Amino acid sequence: MEDIDWNLIKSFVTVAETGSLSAAARKLSASQPTLGRHIGELEQALGVTLFRRGRRGYALTEAGATLFERGRAVSEQASAFALLALGSVEAIEGTVRIAASEVVAAYVLPKMTARLGIEEPGIEVEIVASNQVENLLRRDADIAIRMVKPAQNELTARKVCDIKLCCCAAKSYLDQHGRPLKPADLLDHPLIGFDRSDEMIRGFTQAGIPVTRSSFRFRADNQIVLWEALRAGNGVGLGQEPLADSDPSLEKLLPGLPLPSLPVWLAMHRDVRTSVRIRRVADFLYEELKRYSAGAAANSAR
Repeated sequence: MEDIDWNLIKSFVTVAETGSLSAAARKLSASQPTLGRHIGELEQALGVTLFRRGRRGYALTEAGATLFERGRAVSEQASAFALLALGSVEAIEGTVRIAASEVVAAYVLPKMTARLGIEEPGIEVEIVASNQVENLLRRDADIAIRMVKPAQNELTARKVCDIKLCCCAAKSYLDQHGRPLKPADLLDHPLIGFDRSDEMIRGFTQAGIPVTRSSFRFRADNQIVLWEALRAGNGVGLGQEPLADSDPSLEKLLPGLPLPSLPVWLAMHRDVRTSVRIRRVADFLYEELKRYSAGAAANSAR
């Protein structure tokens, strides 16, 4: 027996529930001949008589009554599936909150969300500029872009890419103070870095450059402040290579300097990963971040 068209089952169930072709036709917005044909095709496919036809309408036979409950369940499941499919299309609208570091939130995401707005005009975006993983656990954000893999069991994470770091400075600064030609020359320039964190000190030291806290003559813990200080010509610093490539006021330095890359992870709470809306945004960000890490997004924005 070939697979049975679920429309035949729906017609069978509706005729059984209403007791006549005319009532079923009104309920389904179909014609009586169409429903009559559906019943005939289903009876032929099953090899049984489903109804006793009479002046008072259609009454289920014993075989029809046996199949009715199962048929109604199949019909309801098919209807639910259709509604789910429709809802999957219609559900790509509403608000999605994205948590990211200050630099990514300010300089990387806006161009991406502008493209998202063209592809998915029904989605509203809220940005949380934060490095705290806890905002996913508290549901303060739906998706987080992180530079470390979250370890919490409640979160699911997907590795996206690695973003290269580079040493750079404003061209205006370099034109006035000269360009470092070798790593040791960095000690002759004011460096830009963190205030309370010793992350950059350790990084330069591992690269063979013995810097101290006083080497960083401009210090701040806000990443946006550091980046703007770099762009304004306060000295030499580190930054994401695709971001530096996209800024014509900056110049990359010492390409052979051994610098680590930033691993990029997309994380979300397990309870929201089945949301069509959130999954759509997560998949979009995955592709955009891969392009960004390769320089494609930065180059296309020029």
